[in-house]
Formats: sequence, C-alpha cells, structure tokens
Amino acid sequence: MEAIHPLSLIIFLPVVGALLIALLPKLEISRIKGLALVFTVIPFALSLAVFGFFDRGDGGVQFVERFSWIPQINVQYFLGVDGISLPLVILTTLLGFIAVLVSWKIDFRHKEYFAYLLLLESSILGVFCALDLLLFFLFWEIEVIPMYFLISIWGKGRKDYSAIKYVIYTIFGSAMMLAGILFLYFKATPYMDSIGQSAFDMIALRDAGIETQPITFLAAAFGLLLTGFAVKLPVVPLHTWLPDAHTDAPTAVSVMLAGCLLKMGGYGMIRVCMSIFPGVASDAAPFLIPVAIIGVLYGAAVTLRQTDLKRLIAYSSVSHMGYVLLGLFALSHISVTGATLQMFSHGVITGLLFAMCGLVYEKAHTRHIPDLGGLARQMPVIAVVFSVAGLAALGLPGTVGFAAEFVTFLGAFASEVVAGIRVYTLVGILGVVLTAGYILWMLERVFYHQPKPEFDGVGDADTVEKVSTFALVAVIMLLGIYPRILTDVIDVTMEGLAQVGIITP
Repeated sequence: MEAIHPLSLIIFLPVVGALLIALLPKLEISRIKGLALVFTVIPFALSLAVFGFFDRGDGGVQFVERFSWIPQINVQYFLGVDGISLPLVILTTLLGFIAVLVSWKIDFRHKEYFAYLLLLESSILGVFCALDLLLFFLFWEIEVIPMYFLISIWGKGRKDYSAIKYVIYTIFGSAMMLAGILFLYFKATPYMDSIGQSAFDMIALRDAGIETQPITFLAAAFGLLLTGFAVKLPVVPLHTWLPDAHTDAPTAVSVMLAGCLLKMGGYGMIRVCMSIFPGVASDAAPFLIPVAIIGVLYGAAVTLRQTDLKRLIAYSSVSHMGYVLLGLFALSHISVTGATLQMFSHGVITGLLFAMCGLVYEKAHTRHIPDLGGLARQMPVIAVVFSVAGLAALGLPGTVGFAAEFVTFLGAFASEVVAGIRVYTLVGILGVVLTAGYILWMLERVFYHQPKPEFDGVGDADTVEKVSTFALVAVIMLLGIYPRILTDVIDVTMEGLAQVGIITP
C-alpha cells in the first residue's frame, strides 16, 4: 500500500472526477452522476483498505508520503494518517459517497454541482491527511470555494445571506489560523533549524518540545490557532453561522457540513493546539471546559425552540460539539478517545438526520414542524430510519451515539486536569436529557401525531434513497454494538500521546 501512495489517491481522485465532469463536453446527466459516484466509491474503498492495512501496534503516523515542495521556506508535501485522522478520512469518504446518492434528484446545473461536491470532499480529505502546517492551511482554505457556491446556487431561502455569512466567519477563523501559523513559524524556525527539522512539520513540532519558548509566544500562537478551530467546530459564541448555513444549504451539503466540516475544528485542536502546545492546553483547560458545558446546554435549549426540521438538527450539532470540546480538554486518554469517537459518531448520525430531513421536505414540501403530522402512515421507511437516527443522537444503547458519549463522559469524569471537572461533567450530562426531549418531541410531531389529509398522496423512499440511508444505519448499529472496530485504532495513537505527556494516561 505504501508504494502506491494511497493517501494522495484518496485525496485527489475526487479532483480528477470533478475535472472530468467539468471539462468533458455534452455529458448526459446519467453519466455525470455515474462519474461522481465512481470517484467517491473508489476513495471510500481505498480508505477502507488503508484501515485494513493500518498497523494496530504502531501509534505513529503511517502511510507517509513526503517530499520537499517549497524548499526556500522548507515546506513539504507531507501526508500521513494515525488513529486520530484515519477514522475521519473514512467518515469523509463514506459521506462523500452518500452525498452523491442524496443528490440524485438535483434538477439543474448538474455538471457544476457534482464538480463542486467532489472538490469539497477532496479539500476536507486534504485537511485530515496533511501534516505540514502550510499544506494543511491550503486545504482548509480551498474548502471555502465549493461550499460558497453550493449554498448560494443550489440552496433555499436566504441562500446568498447564509453563504456570505459562512464565508465571513470562515475567513475570520482562517485569518486567525494563518496569523498563528506564521507566528509559530518565525518564532520556532531558529530552534527547528538547529535540529534539522521544518517549522511547518506538525509531527516534528510536537516531538521537538518547543514549549521551552517564552510563554507569551506560546499563549499567543495557541490562542490564534484555537480561535480558528473554534469557529469551525463551532464553539459558542462563534456558532451563529452554522444554523443559517444548514437551513439554506442543499441536503447533500448539509450532510457534508455537519458530518465532516465541523470535525475539521476538533481535529485541528488535537493535531495542532493540544499536540504542539500541551502545557498551554493544560493551562487553558479550566477556561475551555465551562465553555464546552455552556455549548452543550445552550445548544440543546435553543434546539427545543426550533420549528424548522433542519434548523433543529443544526442547533443540536452545536450541543453535541460541546461534548467534543469537553472530551478534548479533559486531556485524559479515555476522554480524548471518546471525543474522537464522538466526532465520527456525530458525523454519521447527523449526516443521516440531514438526509432524512431532505427526504421529508422532498415528499411533503415543507420542513415546518407544526405543519407536519402522522407521516409514518405515508412514509413508513423514512419514519423508521429517521427514528433510528434520532434515537442514536440521544445516545440509545446499541448505537454508536451511546458508545461515544459514554466514553467521553467516563474519561472527563475521571480526569484530574481541571478542578471541579466532575461537577462540569454531571451538568453536561443534562444535555442528554434535553436531547431526548427535543428528538422525541420532534419525532412525535412529525411522524406519530394525528395524520393530516393533505399528505395522503406523499410517497416513501425510493431504491437509491434506501441504499444511502440504510448504509448509514448499518454503520450506526455496527459501531454501537462493537465500537472496538474504531477504538482500537484510536487508542493506539492515544497511548503514544500519553507517553509523551500530551494527555494524561
């Protein structure tokens, strides 16, 4: 596998597909969809192959691809995966494939739509595989372009407003990130040059122990980088772009946005903030843990007030990303493992929830919850799958949602990094109660309330829709029953981080 550079293939095959779709003249709609499907299925298959060949006994970076790219400033084309990034690569390739199926009924400008969707997948994959800070940042920025056009052209409602708001927030976060990267580069270069390493190399920076530098420099670089990642996660109060973007984006884009883009923020916190600045992360944890709990409770409370299906799921993401922040900055082996599993879990579950929201809107032509009711009679398959996704979101045992939340809470409760973290964790668990409230209330009003005669003629899911949704249900149940499929891979990397003092054992 190493000799054929699987990571480059995984990242750039969707780009090849996008170019073919965009440049080949007079392609029929069926061929456009077929090309999009092929160039998402192959990266998914390759990611599963990488997962199969991944050495569970080696906690370091594997499948490394590296060569000098811009030698004048020592920038490298440096790719690799470990137990943190590999689950997110699999998640992205899976949801990229699902997003194409969800888009099967797009009815205008097919070439541009599928080209942008493939480019979006490629840029996200690059973020999860890049181990050079500048390369990481370039992939991070490329993602903004397809996302803007996908929302502004194929979205609904206030699509232009939501697309521009997304870009403004993202550019603000990116500016903070770039400032932090440059600050880190200029301050760390003399030391990194003295040991023959690049100041853009994430792994070398982690292992070099740059925390011998002045604390003002470390705190400034950490704060700038954390701000950029917090916008993407998102962390309250930097979250307000998310509900608008979700509400007005096309269904497949909401799947990718909730499933993959938000994870870029959590991944960046682990890979950069926690790994390169472990001492500063430990000092910042007492301030970030309360922010995480506020996000959990605020997101859940606001979700209870929503009457639009997509907006409800969007605000629920704010709450569930609070669990990720809690697990990360509890800074224990178990809690960070739980946070990483929570990112995968949330991606699959919320991706399915948004896919189901799209189906309900397509069949009933409304997402306004008070206007819906009794749809289980007309669309039993959609009702069952939506219910499974909702129960997974509230952490029902037997689903991956329960496994992720349980491990996160267990690790956070046992952590000794922050004084009073047990109280914070217990308060955060109240978010699960609120989640049960808004999920069950939503399901009851939409599917199991008094049937309405205006929906008597609506249909159920077709074959393509069943394939896309059943695939995500299978992942949710499989990992809920046997989470070790992922946790064994995650855990071996966490052991390595614990050994070098980045997290506690």
